[in-house]
Amino acid sequence: MSFNGALEHIPLVDVIQLLHMTAKTGILYLKSPKGESQLVFHEGFFVSANHLNNSVRIGQVLVEMNAISEEQLEQALTIQKNAGADRKPLIATLIEQGTIDKDVAYKGLETLIEMTIVEVMTWSSGTFSLDVSKEYVSDEYRYFPEKLHQEILLNAQGVLMDALRIYDEKMRDGTLSKLFFSEDNQTGATEPSVSAEETLDITADLLGLDALDTIEKKIPDVFIGLKDHDPVIEHRQQVSSQLPEAAAEQQEALISFLASISKPVPPGSGPPLTALILFSGDQLLAHTLTTLCKSSNLFVLCTDEEAALDTIIEQSLGRDLQPVLLIDIPHDDPGENTLALVRQKVSAYPQSTVVAAACCQTWRTIGMRSLASGVRSIIPRPCRQCHEDSYIPQLISFLTELGPFLKGIRPIAQPAVEQKFISCLKQLKTLSEPPEIALVMLNFAAAQFERAITFVVAKSELIAEKSIGVTTDKSQGPTPPLMFRMPLDKRSLLGEVVEHGRLYYGQRSDIQLTTLLYREIGAPRSPRALIVPLISRGKVIALTYADFGSRPVFPPQTGLLEALAQFAGAILDNALYRKNIEKSV
Repeated sequence: MSFNGALEHIPLVDVIQLLHMTAKTGILYLKSPKGESQLVFHEGFFVSANHLNNSVRIGQVLVEMNAISEEQLEQALTIQKNAGADRKPLIATLIEQGTIDKDVAYKGLETLIEMTIVEVMTWSSGTFSLDVSKEYVSDEYRYFPEKLHQEILLNAQGVLMDALRIYDEKMRDGTLSKLFFSEDNQTGATEPSVSAEETLDITADLLGLDALDTIEKKIPDVFIGLKDHDPVIEHRQQVSSQLPEAAAEQQEALISFLASISKPVPPGSGPPLTALILFSGDQLLAHTLTTLCKSSNLFVLCTDEEAALDTIIEQSLGRDLQPVLLIDIPHDDPGENTLALVRQKVSAYPQSTVVAAACCQTWRTIGMRSLASGVRSIIPRPCRQCHEDSYIPQLISFLTELGPFLKGIRPIAQPAVEQKFISCLKQLKTLSEPPEIALVMLNFAAAQFERAITFVVAKSELIAEKSIGVTTDKSQGPTPPLMFRMPLDKRSLLGEVVEHGRLYYGQRSDIQLTTLLYREIGAPRSPRALIVPLISRGKVIALTYADFGSRPVFPPQTGLLEALAQFAGAILDNALYRKNIEKSV
């Protein structure tokens, strides 16, 4: 599986959640100008990690935890060194010596992984890539040898939450720069260090996994801090490894082109609005498109595993990005599987854009059928098999024109939502009672969300009124009042909206939602939620809550929701004003 991207575009938190949800096994390589770190996964669970600081390994973590002494660590390392072919993992050695127990081992590994995650979260830039080659997913990846009959597998979601808590605390206290171990705390018994001149097997001293000693794959110059990040070096490595048969001058031409577009996004460009999701097994295409997208302020993520696409698309939609799924059709693809994939994604995510890239041979085979299946467009892609001699010049030309094309893709219009908005405006003009006006707000929220509830704001509580999609299917329309009550807690999202009178759309861990509301209506697939206040005479009198229920997230038109709420409030104020005039006459 190929899975890589930029940490500027998809945070490490999202990467970990994706690997956990898709039960991936392999090593996640994290690289930045500061150096490299690794996180090891087994079926979506954490197995181990390598911290950026070479002195921070599992043995040193256990010493800092006071779980073992420096002398006990030195003794265990000596036993390992003298064991030869019978060498066991450091933790297994400590357990068999009676030095620590399994719970302490779990805690030590959890601490090491948390440290690595928090360190990477401080990076302002970087890349990630997942390696699932066979050498890494064999039985040798078990933390303990067979006779211990156990593996250390840490729940990724739980460890991630702890790491986020630590990160927030360090940010709040202003101690984030003093992560875990000081630079000068590197004396005493430490696990063997790695020099830049050595080419090493992956060992437990690097990953906390001594059982990897028989792995043949070598990784040169890894775990060494990189003081100066030169993108040209990375481009040259990719081009030379992927195009070894190309002439030297053509390789240099491609490297020079990639170097020329390897520039940061200009200040003030704002966050990316489009997410390019490349589905391809071509490593060179993935590298060149990643380089192009980073300089063009486009979110980019590359994978060759079909099972990961749904999660990636939904994460993009959850971040209010316009997903553009670029399917690279191989030269000799008969087309049936690709066409089925296109139809499935177009049907499941109508708000996304599907684009196909194909060479001239593929176009002749399935070009028109691709367009008929729902592809927005099919673009010509350079092909080594079709034009081996001119492949690199064609690739440079392709990349030159692709950036503007991708940035020019606009979200698919939602005429039904706009028509519903106009209908609601007309309806509000004929109403005057708060329950009727709140019902219009509920119906319009349900046009974009799967579930919606009206809450009446009382003095110290919220009362659940009518709902759509909560107790019955959304198509059944509004249902009778739910009538459950929740305290009006100013510290919760609902309380904040009542206090400040501003629309909220996003996702945030909120105890009132998770422990009270979701207990009544069930937890949605995504924590993203909308809360819209209905304000009359400067006071919030009702809330419209909406979420996506069991459906995937997609970007709603929150501007229309806010505009409708303001118009509804004005209609309500005018109705009350007229009533007061009538009473005074």
